[in-house]
Amino acid sequence: MSPQKKWGFNPDAGGIKIPDPVKHDVEKRITSIAEKHYKGKYTRLDIRFKGQFCYIDAYQEPEVSNDWPPEDWPETKEEYIERLRNTPVHLCRLRYFGDDQWGFAFYTYSNEKYELCMYPDGEFFGKPEDAFLASAMYLQ
Repeated sequence: MSPQKKWGFNPDAGGIKIPDPVKHDVEKRITSIAEKHYKGKYTRLDIRFKGQFCYIDAYQEPEVSNDWPPEDWPETKEEYIERLRNTPVHLCRLRYFGDDQWGFAFYTYSNEKYELCMYPDGEFFGKPEDAFLASAMYLQ
């Protein structure tokens, strides 16, 4: 007799399309918490929605030393600074499951992809604000 297949919930799969009112609410909530806790650490946030996902990126003013760039660098200091200004800091990706229940994936620069993670309280579901605060370590 072969083992029966059993369905198990996977917090790193599925989700439902994010309704427009939820998009507007989440954007307002993330912007508010970012201003409260990280004002001055970023120049702008980019909060994007696609299907069941919400992506949160930040842009920062680069810190460049006076002796940059080296003589053999292929771009001027101004070009370098402008390129860094336009390079996003990927923070996290949220997955919507309805009723303000969101999965959370942290952007890992070592693997250059989003990896499922738990919220700081040890749960797989939480609020967008908590996901932003956990991933905002890149803004320190």
